[in-house]
Amino acid sequence: MTLDLSLVSLDEITAAAERIRGVALRTPLTEVAPISLKCEHLQPMGAFKIRGAYNMIAQLSRDARAAGVITYSSGNHGQAVALAAQRLGISSVVVMPETAPRVKVEGVRRFGGDVIFAGTTSLDRKARAEAEAGARGLTIVPPFDHPWIIAGAGTCGLEILEQCPAVSVVYVPVGGGGLISGVATAIKRTRSEVRVIGVEPANAAKMSASRAAGHPITLDRTSSIADGLLPLRPGDLTFAHAQRFVDDIVTVTDEEITGAVKWLFREASVRAEPSGAASVAAALRDGLIGRGIVAIVSGGNVEQEDFVRYVEG
Repeated sequence: MTLDLSLVSLDEITAAAERIRGVALRTPLTEVAPISLKCEHLQPMGAFKIRGAYNMIAQLSRDARAAGVITYSSGNHGQAVALAAQRLGISSVVVMPETAPRVKVEGVRRFGGDVIFAGTTSLDRKARAEAEAGARGLTIVPPFDHPWIIAGAGTCGLEILEQCPAVSVVYVPVGGGGLISGVATAIKRTRSEVRVIGVEPANAAKMSASRAAGHPITLDRTSSIADGLLPLRPGDLTFAHAQRFVDDIVTVTDEEITGAVKWLFREASVRAEPSGAASVAAALRDGLIGRGIVAIVSGGNVEQEDFVRYVEG
């Protein structure tokens, strides 16, 4: 499938919202002073990824669906693809890192996906997925760098605009850039004055480095407790969207992310994974005041023992 580098339109995001209705939830926007939380951890598989995965798989041809789909994922996108495939009655394969959290591996299998382990980096699992797709005739459902994935993620941005008319700033976790591409596109094509700020782990700042260079670059390595934000490189298409629509990209430390996980649990009774709490970490650090500050809690799939350690540490 050839990648179209033209930017996603508002009409495509609006169409995606109709397509995913009844599968992806319209998640609540909960005000917890001093910010409002867009609770994507409440999606059926625990993260925003179901929006893009279902939007893409639902548009595949009958023959492509019959052959099955494959993806490569650190966890949440894999669960989303497995769930979307299950809902549509087709088979799925997910290539995951050898270091994938057990809770995410079990999630893929619970939704009927077959798991293959390959290396530890996004490039390792991408290469294996491409090889498997070629050998088995499967369609690749990429984790972020595809217009249908971005359009699906953008539905979250539409909901924020509807649920918080006074929104002024939206903080978004950044891994490969699918979520922020979609959200920023939906928001900026509707209300250009709203600021969109991406948040990366300090030791996985691939979008920050790429924006500084003016083109996508590949980091030598990434590390963070935020396992869902560790791609070595942003996508070509997600980078193009970020350059056009995102106001700023900031970084947070693992200590700040841990603090946000703890804050979310104690102040809002929200069980967030570190990747999902990165946006909140930046919002709390910036200390902006007002009802228009929104942070997307992008996921809540975290090992119990790790979560206890974050909250009690």
